[in-house]
Amino acid sequence: MSPQDAPSLFDAAADAGGPIVDDPSRPLADRLRPRSLDDVVGQDHLLAADAPLGRMVAAGRLTSIILWGPPGCGKTTIARLLADRTGLIFEQVSATFSGVADLRKVFAAASRRREVGQGTLLFVDEIHRFNRAQQDSFLPYVEDGTVVLIGATTENPSFELNGALLSRCQVLVLHRLDDDALAELLARAEALVGRTLPLADNARRALLAMADGDGRYLLGMVEQVLGYLDSTASTVSATTTPTDIDEEALTAIVTSRAPLYDKSSEEHYNLISALHKSMRGSDPDAALYWLARMLAGGEDPLYIARRLVRFASEDVGMADPGALQMTLAAWDTYERLGSPEGELAIAQAVVYLATAPKSIAVYRGLGRAMKLARRTGSLMPPAHILNAPTRLMQELGYGEGYQYDPDTPEGFSGADYMPEGLPPREQRERLYEPTDHGHERRIRERLAYWEGLRAKLRASDD
Repeated sequence: MSPQDAPSLFDAAADAGGPIVDDPSRPLADRLRPRSLDDVVGQDHLLAADAPLGRMVAAGRLTSIILWGPPGCGKTTIARLLADRTGLIFEQVSATFSGVADLRKVFAAASRRREVGQGTLLFVDEIHRFNRAQQDSFLPYVEDGTVVLIGATTENPSFELNGALLSRCQVLVLHRLDDDALAELLARAEALVGRTLPLADNARRALLAMADGDGRYLLGMVEQVLGYLDSTASTVSATTTPTDIDEEALTAIVTSRAPLYDKSSEEHYNLISALHKSMRGSDPDAALYWLARMLAGGEDPLYIARRLVRFASEDVGMADPGALQMTLAAWDTYERLGSPEGELAIAQAVVYLATAPKSIAVYRGLGRAMKLARRTGSLMPPAHILNAPTRLMQELGYGEGYQYDPDTPEGFSGADYMPEGLPPREQRERLYEPTDHGHERRIRERLAYWEGLRAKLRASDD
């Protein structure tokens, strides 16, 4: 394949069917835009003949669509190519720079085209940045077919888009580009520039990993490597044998990509959920990985520390009472040391929680107690456990018959401390049901022992 004939990933440069003229002054990502849907990589689940977009193209009819996916996966390219394949005029606006006035102009132009039988595909980049009122402005034009709307977003449409707009659009999820797709892009870039990057195997793998699923970012790094090679070419002797760039040298050449993470976006909640569930599933390796992902993305370590304290109470509970002390100590340590030293204490707490026995018996017990309290909220405590600081209260029976447990032979009186209006103890639902996990096994045995003493005391009273 010659450089001029190399397929491109992202594009709109050449007219359909016209000659492809490469302009080296343009960014590599623009030069490599695909000129056919068949050239788009990594999205076969949408573009294959039996996939949603493939079926729409075959039928020659598009419905309004929301393309949801990470940066650099081809959302803009796919929208342009869909317009080309279905004979629609392509109009593009960005929610970052456009307002209702700009949309009115687009809608007016689309209405005029419709009168002469020409359809319009309106592509809205970053559609989630439009507010609710701006999103509502699309509804009548999408409803009557004046425009076919294709919105692109990196955010979860369920949270960012109006329900009315979502009901008129099909949401399609684009995947981050995997290593095979990124390797294909790299090969196309090398074919276009007519040279193979002198990368060692480990550096080539590192280059794909640093792209983090973003094709545009990969091609930007390729340009950095090419610039480095061009800048050093004049200093290399003709008799010098060139050496491949290793991973360490590559890292020095290209800028490292910050992980995709936004503390206010869905990714924030996805990663804390992954950390939580990894600890619950007793997988310390996965828990440490998700912790590292959050820290590398700039998450506030104190937010993580607060979540660990909650986990210690909710998911570990009385199976290991020391978990709560460990997480509070980690929180305190981080506040004293800060980053990065204090992050090790948080990691220690994460491993402790992931390897601790688990029990939600207290969590469930509180839930049952809250339900019971709402149902019986006006019942008084039994009189025998009420203090009687006045003569009237003594005359009313407050404190009468109370047994001080430490003074009993077994250190246990067996008294009933629940309200008298509830069913007898043996007929009541047990609120706290300890498991056989960790420390709760001993608690379970102790409660069974006390229940046996209670039965003996009742029998002796009879």
